[in-house]
Amino acid sequence: MSKSIRSAKSSARRRDVSVADYRTLAEFRFRIRQFLHFAEEAARSHGLEPQRHQLLLAIRGLPKGARPTVRTISDRLCLRHHSTVELIDRLEKQGAVARRHGEKDRREVLLHLTPRGEDWLRRLTVSIWPQLQVEGMALSDSLQRLLAASGEAGKDAP
Repeated sequence: MSKSIRSAKSSARRRDVSVADYRTLAEFRFRIRQFLHFAEEAARSHGLEPQRHQLLLAIRGLPKGARPTVRTISDRLCLRHHSTVELIDRLEKQGAVARRHGEKDRREVLLHLTPRGEDWLRRLTVSIWPQLQVEGMALSDSLQRLLAASGEAGKDAP
């Protein structure tokens, strides 16, 4: 366990949590869930299961320098390896994802979006942007309130 996680846990044990803190945290979770629900419904309306959309996005949106391996994508989606492989298999059958072997290490399997996968992801992303603009401010505001409340919590700890 990292030092920062241990420190956060010990600090959390010393703090009382007020009703206002619970409400602030619940509001933030609600705002996240509200946007995710919208995005999941948008994916379904485009004929794509939400987890498959997330996999396409995870591949396309990897940080610069990250390799699109099954392990990397599993980590980004917080899924077990075999669950990610199942999603990849389904998207490959739909013609949205393809596998290729690494150039330096032929045992390494790299993932990439096919033109169909790129188009699917682009259309879905474009359809979600307006809702993100509408809900983004409320999500940002709730996050700022949550951070302010947690910052005040740190002041209470010895």
